[in-house]
Amino acid sequence: MTEENNSAADGDIIFARQGGLANVTLNRPKALNALTQPMAIALDDQLRLWQEDAAVKAVAIQGAAREDGRVPFCSGGDIRFLHEQQNDPHKQFAITFYEQEYRLNTLVFRFPKPYVALIDGVVMGGGVGISFHGSHRVMSEHALFAMPETGIGLFPDVGATYFLPRCPGRMGLYMGLTGARIGVADALYLGLATHHVPSARMAEFGAALGAADLSGDAGSAIDAVLADFTADPDAAPLAARQDEVDRCFVGDSIEAILDNLSAEGTPWAEETHATLMEKSPTSLKITLRQLTQHNDLDFEAAMEVEYRMAIRCNFSSEFYEGIRAQIIDKDRQPKWQPARLEDVGEDLVASYFQAPDSGDMTFE
Repeated sequence: MTEENNSAADGDIIFARQGGLANVTLNRPKALNALTQPMAIALDDQLRLWQEDAAVKAVAIQGAAREDGRVPFCSGGDIRFLHEQQNDPHKQFAITFYEQEYRLNTLVFRFPKPYVALIDGVVMGGGVGISFHGSHRVMSEHALFAMPETGIGLFPDVGATYFLPRCPGRMGLYMGLTGARIGVADALYLGLATHHVPSARMAEFGAALGAADLSGDAGSAIDAVLADFTADPDAAPLAARQDEVDRCFVGDSIEAILDNLSAEGTPWAEETHATLMEKSPTSLKITLRQLTQHNDLDFEAAMEVEYRMAIRCNFSSEFYEGIRAQIIDKDRQPKWQPARLEDVGEDLVASYFQAPDSGDMTFE
């Protein structure tokens, strides 16, 4: 195996080659392999080289293992650093950060060769954007997926506008609003994962990928390797909830969804109602519009919507309050403003979908 140049991220991301397979390792295990901006830039640069390199037949991406043996894939993006930029009146770092990240997500979505994510632990936020858009999303029983952004004054981004509405029924809206955490069986049921490989065999699977002959049809060769490693997970808990979710997560407002949950009257509905009441009212309302009125866009159009929303969020106190409460001070007591759903007016919601003063993002 040969290593590529990865000095741009100071060892936080490692690139290597093994025959026709290019390997990416996110190398911040103590930080749950959270994605920093230098790591994202380095990955973008390297993927652009690999997509033009005829010797590279496929890409595999994974997280580095922690000392306790657990292998987080990527817990998200570097939102703590975004919090430190809140006093910049122009939000120049945020503008650059999101444009670069969303271009990377689009690059993964467009990538012309097989792109295999080995997900053996937590995958959230920014980690989703560099895994779920590839051709193969391979999860172990240790995988844990969520989009928890409504709890930090944000919204499910990194392409969630595209992939959540494509989940069965109203499941995508349920996942986006509640930030529900799910494992491999549910991820397969929702179409977010493509394969289950047991954790005990994940390293062996990665080695088999590197040893495979990818010189012909690389995708078929990878599928053949997967056939020797995949297993059936347990039943998907969400499958049993599909009808209940579909009944409750309908209506043209968050208030209607809350009323539906109250009428449902089950312990799950009561718990889900309580969960929603803890989220940012503004985040809930913009996420509802995002995942219902913009649910049939192509990928680039979806990313353009998310860029508008992300820049607007960075000019809002909600996002910084959410990060403070959940990440910085960890008091878990955010003071949302507005604090009540009825005080989040239509004009405020609409402002999140308008082009920022700095202009829309482009994909050149």
